[in-house]
Amino acid sequence: MSLKDKVVIITGASSGIGAATTAKLVEKGAKVVIGARREERLKELADKFPKDTVIYQKTDVSNLDDMKSLANLAIQKFGRIDAIYNNAGVMPTALLNEYRHDEWQSMVNINIMGVLNGIEAVLPTMEKQGSGHILATSSVAGHVVYPGSAVYCGTKFAVRAIMEGLRQEEGSKGIKSTIISPGAVDTELYKSVSGEQAQKDLIESWKQPNKSLKAEDIADGVVYALDSSDRTSVSEIIIRPTAQEM
Repeated sequence: MSLKDKVVIITGASSGIGAATTAKLVEKGAKVVIGARREERLKELADKFPKDTVIYQKTDVSNLDDMKSLANLAIQKFGRIDAIYNNAGVMPTALLNEYRHDEWQSMVNINIMGVLNGIEAVLPTMEKQGSGHILATSSVAGHVVYPGSAVYCGTKFAVRAIMEGLRQEEGSKGIKSTIISPGAVDTELYKSVSGEQAQKDLIESWKQPNKSLKAEDIADGVVYALDSSDRTSVSEIIIRPTAQEM
């Protein structure tokens, strides 16, 4: 199955995994529609590629209207939606007894509702087409729970549950689903971590040999799933650094 001229929407595309996946898909000949909250970063990324290969729109994934608008942009420009990669996410960390209510709400709105909004934005089109592929970024933290990240882990467990439900409900209609679960990845996600020291500790842990991945490593997994045949559904991919214990 060729990715040439396939139309793929990517959220959280202004940096990290989203930006790396955009580049990989363009190499494969896909048309990519990117969204994120940082419009200037989207423009900077789109400008690296041939005109009309990558188009962008400022998008807050927690806002359903924004996600529907991004999907409509894909249809208006390219006439269809072959896939969406719901990749946007945040990772504030804190113990539960620190009562970071606003951070909890943000994680629920972005990590969980962002995925649901992405599904709702594209599913009617995909059902009408009789084909499509919906992907979402979960995490190794969607498989295990550890202190200081109970809420983050909860949101990533939720993503896996939602995507498994999607697989069961929509697979018979020709719509595929894939969960991408990265381990430690050296991206800008650390910027959403609470506290300067916690950020520094996380970055320092990535510097240890084989303790972190590059965004391109995850992008390779996304491309692998997208490039599978119609009869094949890559339901979940876990990609860890070689030396990561968790």
